[in-house]
Amino acid sequence: MAISNVVVIGAGTMGNGIVHVFAQTGYAVTMVDVSEQSLQKGLATIDANLSRQVKKETITEAQKSDILARISLSTDLSSAAKEADLIVEAATENQAVKISLFQQCDAVCKDETIFASNTSSISITTLGAATKRADKFIGMHFFNPVPVMKLCEIVRGIATSDATYTIIETLAKELGKTPVSVQDYPGFISNRILMPMINEAVYCLMEGVASAEDIDTVMKLGMAHPMGPLQLADFIGLDVCLFIMEVLHDGLGDSKYRPCPLLRRMVAAGYLGKKSGRGFYQY
Repeated sequence: MAISNVVVIGAGTMGNGIVHVFAQTGYAVTMVDVSEQSLQKGLATIDANLSRQVKKETITEAQKSDILARISLSTDLSSAAKEADLIVEAATENQAVKISLFQQCDAVCKDETIFASNTSSISITTLGAATKRADKFIGMHFFNPVPVMKLCEIVRGIATSDATYTIIETLAKELGKTPVSVQDYPGFISNRILMPMINEAVYCLMEGVASAEDIDTVMKLGMAHPMGPLQLADFIGLDVCLFIMEVLHDGLGDSKYRPCPLLRRMVAAGYLGKKSGRGFYQY
């Protein structure tokens, strides 16, 4: 199946980044969100990121205009989804919300439309089973910032067909991404490895092994990480980190994935990282 019409659900950080790469690759793409304000904010982010590309001379001003012209905005998901060849969901990391959105699309989309979720941890099998097209359901886990990061985890649910996988793998390459094939297990690859590392760094802080600054310095200078795990947790959002650790703990049933009590306390206190102004660091 040829994909030409793409709908991206969500105008937030991941959603507008995904819209950016699709439009820059030449696709007509509709960005859908619940409010016009959210859509305009997402479009402004895309515009600013494209302007940086113009400044760096990776694209021209004319190319920027063409890219923006390929982007449509809508607060009406059902209307936008009717003619879509591909739905990419980048809504909040909440299983019930995602299922509701996909079921809404399932009722109006063409039979051949492929559904993809950008979830970082929720089961693709579970999401796909809530629709009538589990064979056409797949994970496309992009990484932030989407226009820059090359990786895309392509996650196969238990019912995902080979044909669907091939289409999405080819598409990811066309978008300039390096696709990695992942089976549907909690945390996939990236978060199954990353989140326990962050969680262990929080344990080190809680147990007084070292300060947050020193823990991050060890990982930056000793392991050549561009950002320390505690600072990275602040940027991801401590609530998101906790949610993923709970998915790992519940899904795999191993005590090594238990969320650190300090992480729980900080989320309960509203110290969510950069987005709240306070996490392991002040912002």
